[in-house]
Amino acid sequence: MLKKSFTFYLLVLFVFTFGNIGAQNLDTVKAGKFDNGKMWTFDYPPSDYLSETYGFRPSQEWLDNVRMSALRFATYCSASFVSADGLVMTNHHCGRESVTEVEQKGEDLHGKGFLAINFADERKVPGLFVDQLVKIVDVTKDVHDAIDAGQTNDEKIKNKDKKIKEIEAENTKPGMKAQVVTLYSGGLYSLYIYKRYNDVRLVFAPEDQAGFFGGDPDNFTYPRYNLDCTFFRVYDESGKPLKTEHYFKWSPKGAGLNEPIFVVGNPGRTSRLNTVAQLEYKRDVSYPDVSLFLDFMVDYYRDVIAKDPSKGKELNDRLFSYANSQKVYHGIVKGLNDGVIMAKKKDFEKKFRAAIDANPTLKAKYAGVWDNIASANAEVTKVYPEFYSYRVNPNLNPSYFVIADKIIAGFKSNTPVSESEIKSMFDKADKEYDNKALEFLVGQYIRKLGSTNPNVKVLTGGNTGMDAVNYILNNSALVSYDKTIALVNQGSDAFLNSSDPIVFYIANSRARFDEISKKIDEQRAIEKGNIELLGQAIYDAFGTSIPPDATFTLRISDGVIKSYEYNGTIAPPKTTFYGIYDRYFSFSKESPFDLPSRWINPPKEFNLSTPFDFISTNDIIGGNSGSPVINKYAEIVGLAFDGNMESLTDEIIYLDDKPHTVSVDSEGLIEAVKNLYKVERLSYELRFGKMK
Repeated sequence: MLKKSFTFYLLVLFVFTFGNIGAQNLDTVKAGKFDNGKMWTFDYPPSDYLSETYGFRPSQEWLDNVRMSALRFATYCSASFVSADGLVMTNHHCGRESVTEVEQKGEDLHGKGFLAINFADERKVPGLFVDQLVKIVDVTKDVHDAIDAGQTNDEKIKNKDKKIKEIEAENTKPGMKAQVVTLYSGGLYSLYIYKRYNDVRLVFAPEDQAGFFGGDPDNFTYPRYNLDCTFFRVYDESGKPLKTEHYFKWSPKGAGLNEPIFVVGNPGRTSRLNTVAQLEYKRDVSYPDVSLFLDFMVDYYRDVIAKDPSKGKELNDRLFSYANSQKVYHGIVKGLNDGVIMAKKKDFEKKFRAAIDANPTLKAKYAGVWDNIASANAEVTKVYPEFYSYRVNPNLNPSYFVIADKIIAGFKSNTPVSESEIKSMFDKADKEYDNKALEFLVGQYIRKLGSTNPNVKVLTGGNTGMDAVNYILNNSALVSYDKTIALVNQGSDAFLNSSDPIVFYIANSRARFDEISKKIDEQRAIEKGNIELLGQAIYDAFGTSIPPDATFTLRISDGVIKSYEYNGTIAPPKTTFYGIYDRYFSFSKESPFDLPSRWINPPKEFNLSTPFDFISTNDIIGGNSGSPVINKYAEIVGLAFDGNMESLTDEIIYLDDKPHTVSVDSEGLIEAVKNLYKVERLSYELRFGKMK
């Protein structure tokens, strides 16, 4: 309907001109019940909440079985046992490095996938391990007693670290790993004891293009069409498939809408219990720089690959990692600058402080915590521009700066760097990266310190942009091995007092950098001690009704599959295989929407109407990749692999108005393995929980 009244157009003009007046009244915004999330620990499962919300109260037997069926996959992902014969399920993007590890000469496992048709075809992955959480012990009193025995912040931190190491050492045995886990920033401490399995073999991995269909454009979006799965098998000490009592059985039909489902995995890190001052520091100081760095790295690698596509195989994983982080940090920064989100955080802090102030005992112990944390961050903020600009970071700075810094440090400590070491550093240098990074950093230094800063002025010759870069490249000996050695051979005094722009910049900023670093360390120690108190205050005020921030340790998150509004339309709760073909043809079969050959002409048995991916309200974040999604019967209904755009603020707040978690549907997994890839023994094992 095209016709609209004149009044309608006036209304639209008013809204776009003046905005939503009601939404601007941030004083009325209140904290939500679940702003701090639903990443519940197995130490303190929310049984009453689950019973009230879903009519389901998990028994201790259920919780123990779920805990023992879940796994931590190496040091970066989650996984689970899905058969009595040690079969392990995780994401394709978690297993991608493992596929590279087992690839043999002449193979293209990333392009064609890996299918162990027979048992003997399963390949051991060097260095890969999975951890199973077998025991949890509360060690809060032991750690708190050690902390309380200290008189200063430094003593308290040293006592805590020493006690944690003692507890871990006492409980570490062959084949086991002991880890003291910090919950509520120090309100609670738990000893987690893991059984480590080191013989892990690859069973099945789809093609990269099936596991990451849609590439970066589709990353963090929904609807999705990804077969983001990989299957491994754990073998025992005798070299046979592990017989495990605890594993997730496969759901006979997947999960329906609004049915309670649970993600069981190891979320990496959240900052939801940070104070407002800490969030403002991230918003105004540190995270914008992280975002700019990621923008630079993504642009750099895209440019390198575009110029030389043959480098794609080597660099695509790195590009994806940076691009993934880029979206995450852009989302977090956007959230930190969202007035409503920050108003929610301020309201929570206001109520939290009021609860502490209302109790004389708690007030006496915790009243100064927020102000101390705010003061520490304010002091760091004052010196941050110099700290950023004078720091030499081997992962960011051009090799010219890194080499100069090492030579200067060697002269100052009377341990000069040898010519062979300098030669080795030059040989490893990437000139193309060095020059791009130099352009990026010079711009940052001028922005943070100003072009009139004495060190910046000498570094750039008073120039800006590419003129500054060219000045440095034309006037510094550090761009050439021979010129560097010639300058080094003039001796310590000549080198340290050189007018060389790079040497001057680093040598003349080193004392100030050391002074700033010491000050920052002092302020962070004050902050750390107060964060410890803040965690205790959270626990004293709210108990375990609020889950602790993520620590890459096992959590269980509840939710349901549901639709939601986006882009003026409605997202389906589940997608089907038809959707992947729609995107394939709609984007003219071009990357990243091209399909592997076996997908282009699928067998007639392959049912395209089968549910493929789904969206749910479960609370996840990085580290949850590979987490099993189960129903109340502890049966697999999906495999979590991503969040949508709405999830990008999840580091700082969990907003439950829309679903956030994207998973592969259990029925889609079975359908693809059985009728597209034709690995019948694997589909049988998934469906029946044991090898055929």
